[in-house]
Amino acid sequence: MRLFYAIFLPEEVKRALVEAQERVARYKGWKEVAPHQLHLTLLFLGERPEEDLEDLLALGHRLGRLFSPFTARIRGTGYFPNEGTPRVWFAKAEGEGFAPLAEGLREGVRELLGEEALLAGGDKPFKPHITLARRKAPAPRVPPVVFGVEWPVAEFALVRSELKPKGPVYTILEKFPLRGDHGREQEESAGKRS
Repeated sequence: MRLFYAIFLPEEVKRALVEAQERVARYKGWKEVAPHQLHLTLLFLGERPEEDLEDLLALGHRLGRLFSPFTARIRGTGYFPNEGTPRVWFAKAEGEGFAPLAEGLREGVRELLGEEALLAGGDKPFKPHITLARRKAPAPRVPPVVFGVEWPVAEFALVRSELKPKGPVYTILEKFPLRGDHGREQEESAGKRS
């Protein structure tokens, strides 16, 4: 199964991004990401055997207990690649929790499944972003869009991606709440009471 860890967006953030997507909607060469699929990928795993699933779910729960919720922001847009002909138009995301969480997942997958399990994601450095549109045919760049949106990131998910003729279908297999130390203290005190 094709898997990735991701953060999905609240409705108000999606609305702001969908408004931005209208900038490329007029060009046939750009294909916008469907609003319900807008997400920020933390770690792409590619095709994994079903027997890896238990370890990947356990890793998500373990990291959810270690990391605290944080605030994410979107300020503007960019292109991959930045020079030449772009393939992807994205919204840049900022938030102090993105990189540590992505690195924690990377390290955890490496420990559990080995370096091979990280090959599908490539060796590019992690850049938190939300893909808005993919370029499928010649189409112009659109001017930068400035956002002023932020949201609390309180969970992430393990997602199954199935490639279909009309586009990928994402299924959230499990969500992992971010509880950090505060959550752990609550769990411990709840355990003492029972």
